[in-house]
Amino acid sequence: MAMVADALVGALVGELLNAVLQIKDKAIQFRPTLERLEFTLKSLEPVINEIENLNKQLDRPKEETESLIKQMKKGKDLVLECAEVRWWKFCCMANYQDELQELDESILRFFQLDMQGHTRRDGAETLVEVKMIHTEIKKLNLGTRNDRMELKGLCSPPEPPEFIVGLDVTMRELKLKLLQDQVGGSVINVTGAGGSGKTTLAKMICWDDQVRGIFNTNIFFITFAKTPKLNSIVQKLFQHTDYQVPELESDEDAVNQLEHLLKQIGKSPILLVLDDVWPGSESLIDNFVFKITGYKILVTSRFAIERFSTPYILKPLGEQDAIKLFHHSASLTHISSDVPDDVVKEIVRGCSGSPLALRVSGRSLSHQNPVIWHNRARELSKGHSILDSSNDVLVSLQKNFDVLDPKVIECFRDLSLFPEDQRIPASALVDMWAELHGYDDESAMEKIYQLVNLNMADIVVTRKVASGTINCNYHYVTQHDLLRDLAIRQTSQKPVALRNRVIIDSNDNSLPKWWTQEKECTIKASILSISTDEKFTSNLQPTEVEVLVLNLRAKKFALPMFMKKMSKLNVLIITNYDFYHTELESFELLHYLSDLKRIRLEKVSIPFFSDSGSQLKNLQKLSLFMCNVNEAFKDSTVQVSDMLPNLVEMNFDYCNMVELPVGISNMVFLKKISITNCHKLTTLPNGIGNLVNLESLWLSSCTSLKTLPDSVARLCSLKLLDISGCISLYALPEKMGGLHNLEKLNVRGSKLSNLGPLIMDLEGLRHLLCDEETKELLEPFTYILSSLRLEVIQSDDNLNWLF
Repeated sequence: MAMVADALVGALVGELLNAVLQIKDKAIQFRPTLERLEFTLKSLEPVINEIENLNKQLDRPKEETESLIKQMKKGKDLVLECAEVRWWKFCCMANYQDELQELDESILRFFQLDMQGHTRRDGAETLVEVKMIHTEIKKLNLGTRNDRMELKGLCSPPEPPEFIVGLDVTMRELKLKLLQDQVGGSVINVTGAGGSGKTTLAKMICWDDQVRGIFNTNIFFITFAKTPKLNSIVQKLFQHTDYQVPELESDEDAVNQLEHLLKQIGKSPILLVLDDVWPGSESLIDNFVFKITGYKILVTSRFAIERFSTPYILKPLGEQDAIKLFHHSASLTHISSDVPDDVVKEIVRGCSGSPLALRVSGRSLSHQNPVIWHNRARELSKGHSILDSSNDVLVSLQKNFDVLDPKVIECFRDLSLFPEDQRIPASALVDMWAELHGYDDESAMEKIYQLVNLNMADIVVTRKVASGTINCNYHYVTQHDLLRDLAIRQTSQKPVALRNRVIIDSNDNSLPKWWTQEKECTIKASILSISTDEKFTSNLQPTEVEVLVLNLRAKKFALPMFMKKMSKLNVLIITNYDFYHTELESFELLHYLSDLKRIRLEKVSIPFFSDSGSQLKNLQKLSLFMCNVNEAFKDSTVQVSDMLPNLVEMNFDYCNMVELPVGISNMVFLKKISITNCHKLTTLPNGIGNLVNLESLWLSSCTSLKTLPDSVARLCSLKLLDISGCISLYALPEKMGGLHNLEKLNVRGSKLSNLGPLIMDLEGLRHLLCDEETKELLEPFTYILSSLRLEVIQSDDNLNWLF
């Protein structure tokens, strides 16, 4: 009976997994939970198969798996029901969502609690048998090593701290991955910023009862640090395992000897932890990878190593866990009346969820006079950084920079030009770096992803585009508060006269100490960032500035008069972070910026553009995001082609425009036009076909766009056309088949009636993006589609851009 029950468990797990895989792409509203359930089932499937085999041999009673069988049967029915729930049934969605979540948790709970009791029992029986075998071996005096029944020696893992919070979920997932992965020599990477708990998590893994039950004494812990030496590491492993330490003639010899050693001890599973791998040392990991059954490698690093598997990224602690850790570190086992909750929360908030900062700050305040607590909280509430009072945290965060490319460090510091806790448009960084460093879009995005991999920034993508296509308008960068504080600190170390960046936060007209009102203040930096409100006044002379970043919180803002003298300004970025649009005044000052090449405006109302724009002869890129633009080109006697004669790229996103500016069809240097989420736009100018150099035309989510003019067929250089989400567009011009250079076409979410015949004429088309519904409509043309790369993209619109 036990064998029948176990076989039933395996079959039911397979059926439930197949049901999840079948509907997860259709039931989009439940996809994240279904994907988590899929991960759980795939992770447990090998474990269940192994349990079945073992239980057959041990003849365990069927009651041990009876509750799991019931869960699997109910789970399959629940998943199939979710496939029938439509998006408009809001009341049902929440209930089904909760039930799916409970299903996932109940399955995990069975293996974490119920199975733990079974495992302990089986483990006890195994230990009895091992002890008997071990006694016999000792009698025979076999083996070439000393007995090692405890984790002791040169490469033994240190014990984890007694008090740990916030790592339970990652610990559970990581342990599951280690125990179920059958590939020998697999590498798992845990990454996070300095002090985020990577080493603590590795220690927890090594000392976990289940992990030790599998790997026993074959758990080795190596700290790589800054300058690891392969020969020394291999010799330590030999010494730790009580084998004779060899003389190593070369790195190749060390690798060969290490493989031989691991095979000798590899009759039992092996866990090798490589802790604190630094940038530049990741290639050394390859020397430890061998296809040995049961051999696993756990790597911790401050940067993501993605070539082995998807890294586990440690994020800052949530508020409750942060408070718990701080209480423990500050010896606040019971909340003292002398230290109010609001003081504790202010200090915890200043630590920004960093376990290191919380521990260091807590210890520094432990048993201190309440006055010191209040002073610390008051300083933090005024905007001071925890780095000002904790050198240990500062040193830990600074470590990464010792081995980084100076160009990457400069890019990291540029993130501090934008306000705290605000997402940074990748397009703004691209504009800056294009003029300061000569990077193209691809190189700039590469630098952003380098920062992400180094855990020095995070990235949010608001919309999927064709694979292999770069559109930085859909990418936003965020940064941990402590890292921003560090960037500002690095930027501000030199005297103002010698700084490359000057950052001014003058809200309520509170000015930095170095700024004197009595005389003109000369700025020699190439980058100037000002965060301000309506009360801003200045006596600055930023004559050398090439990039100006204005971060606003104001209903009205007059551009500062010092802009008249900014003859070297190449990039102007103005972003309003207030709820309402900012009305820009003194816009005519742009008249003086003859060298200006890039303008990016966000959430502002643009006044009459023609008078100020008449001198922008060198402007190459204009980007307007969430702007009121109706007045900008209204009733203008000067055409936009005369205002901006050398414009190469024009971006409008979430703007309230009804039509494009008059004269845009004469801007013959344009290579890219992006008009996205402009819901009032109904048509394009008839003369748009005059743009013979246009290579990219993005029109996604212009929901009122009804037609494309026939002249679109004359865009002889067009390589990419995106009309995804244009739900009012029912047909494309018939003559578009003449666009022989068109390589990519995105029609996801559109309702085109003539797409199939049109594709037959597009000889150069190589990549078509659509949704499932459009794919079905194209089935009669499969003989044509065989030469195309057809990419189906599910709806992924979200509101990430709002936050």
